[in-house]
Amino acid sequence: MEDQLTAHLDRGWDLAHKGDGAGATACARRALELDPQSPEVHNLMGYAAALAGEAEDALEHYRQAIALDETYFEAMLNASELLIAPLADWDGALAQIDEAMDYAESNEEIADCILLKVDALIAKGDAEEAKRAMKLLPEGPFDAPAYLFLVGRAWYELGEVEKAAPLIEQATRADPGNADAHYYLGLVRDEQGDARAATEALLRSRALDAARPAPPWTPSPETFAGLVRAAIEKLDLVLGRHVREADVYVVDLPGAELVVDGVDPRASLVLDTPPVPDGAPPRVRVFVYQRNVERAAGSLEGVEAELGAALEREVTAVFLDGQVPDKSQLN
Repeated sequence: MEDQLTAHLDRGWDLAHKGDGAGATACARRALELDPQSPEVHNLMGYAAALAGEAEDALEHYRQAIALDETYFEAMLNASELLIAPLADWDGALAQIDEAMDYAESNEEIADCILLKVDALIAKGDAEEAKRAMKLLPEGPFDAPAYLFLVGRAWYELGEVEKAAPLIEQATRADPGNADAHYYLGLVRDEQGDARAATEALLRSRALDAARPAPPWTPSPETFAGLVRAAIEKLDLVLGRHVREADVYVVDLPGAELVVDGVDPRASLVLDTPPVPDGAPPRVRVFVYQRNVERAAGSLEGVEAELGAALEREVTAVFLDGQVPDKSQLN
């Protein structure tokens, strides 16, 4: 039975790392039938559920794995990542990370804990505490090139561009297929005033993002378009009046030509007001980028909230910045 269990787990993780959440879940369920008290099986079940966008189910399995093995470091990290995003339970994540730190032994494991803690603190808005946490990072060197990017990204998010730049540059060389590293390299180059290099890096990140498969929980284009319309309808009156009659277009990602013109390749949406003939009513267009919305949302349940937040940001930036709207005139 032990050999069968190991075979199911190995196959499940192989499928999970390829992004096949359904296949990983099937393997995990077969393993669960063999040993329902295996923490490793529950950890795999959690990972597969997270791939499927089922965050609450994933967290339940991770917690079950930890209950069965209170020293299960990997399950603790997986739970912490999920609590940071998409669940946005930053205090819960910090508590889980502190628990994991008690079992961290190698420099890599300590770095894993600290970098997750920094992510949670940044998301929580506590940049000063995050900077203090960064001082606790082991010096390395680390075996995996992913740490170059993760440390560099943390420094960038904390406003330390000069510290971030060499690490992110090394990360793109060490792992040319890392879309996130190229994206942050673009942000770094933009901060440094090198517009051409920034554009090249952002175009590379866009190309790598376009090559990724859609998440297994992705809605159909028709369903997604319905979610966009629902998000527009739920905007408050002050914001919603600007886009209620907008032309809405849904595509996967911003076009390369838009990135060259300065559009963030990972923008969730872009709103524009094209010129119209004299005397014609104003026209508004909303371009929604489904893959970017899905990345930011992390699950089907989070899509509507991400759309709402993105619409609020964009409508405010385009129509309301510098204005104080008189709500009494909108009734």
